[in-house]
Amino acid sequence: QLQASGGGLVQPGGYLRVSCAASGSILSIGVMGWYRQAPGKQRELVASITADGRGNYADSVKGRFTISRDNAKNTVYLRMNSLKPEDTAVYYCNADIYSTTRFYTSYWGQGTQVTVSS
Repeated sequence: QLQASGGGLVQPGGYLRVSCAASGSILSIGVMGWYRQAPGKQRELVASITADGRGNYADSVKGRFTISRDNAKNTVYLRMNSLKPEDTAVYYCNADIYSTTRFYTSYWGQGTQVTVSS
């Protein structure tokens, strides 16, 4: 299971950090990522990170967002700086989890709302 937290309302130019923790009988976690979905739009990849820490970013957030992970805590973070109104969306975390009951399976968190508005 994935539990996301840390969303909220922020003014343009501000920052937020969202977190997502995986729980359960986890043996290993592969790629972890953040997606977002704005009203009326498709869900899109924001950033992803491999188990060894290599990050990948959507062009729209490069230089503003930073993805990181703590493998000991099975947690992925997304630090969002210089937020813009167009970053407003529900942010979902995703992880490929290898557990005691399943080989690598993709899981989604419940989503956390990020609203950028003055």
